[in-house]
Amino acid sequence: MAQSLAGKKVAVVATDGFEQVELTEPRRALMEAGATVHVIAPHDGAIQGFKHHDKADKIKVDRTLDEVSAEEYDALVLPGGALNPDALRTKPQAVSFIRAFFEAKKPVGAICHGPWTLVEADVVRGRKLTSWPSIKTDLKNAGASWVDEEVVVDSGLVTSRKPDDIPAFNRKIVEEFAEGRHAAQHAAE
Repeated sequence: MAQSLAGKKVAVVATDGFEQVELTEPRRALMEAGATVHVIAPHDGAIQGFKHHDKADKIKVDRTLDEVSAEEYDALVLPGGALNPDALRTKPQAVSFIRAFFEAKKPVGAICHGPWTLVEADVVRGRKLTSWPSIKTDLKNAGASWVDEEVVVDSGLVTSRKPDDIPAFNRKIVEEFAEGRHAAQHAAE
């Protein structure tokens, strides 16, 4: 990963029930590329990670949603785990925070079930993306073109399907985040 993210700030939005490697591995890759990365959650303290259906480690929350604005960050990562995005999409603060990245044309990476929050933010219409297969119908019903590929990039939106895709996902988020704003990145009108 030759691109440098020095001086860039990246938000990782998650809550209890996130798939641990889908948060820790992208965070590591972004930090190795020079980015400052903040884990942002609806509550302070720590959030509970999972390895599939089993509890894994707790991860320290750097900031809460009520303490931040999308203007402070250059890019956004949305890890999966079925419980995590399902909880986040019921939180208006999380949904508006996510949507603000699209309105500002900033790059976003979402893996596994992470794109579920993008449906709620109404930012997938007309976009090509991938995800964990169980949310394919939700994404298609929201107007997305869903494909079964390791990693998909659509104008600053990077998506992947599962933990096995993390190496490809990490390479692409570093690349897209290094490029900065994407003119075609957008929220639905």
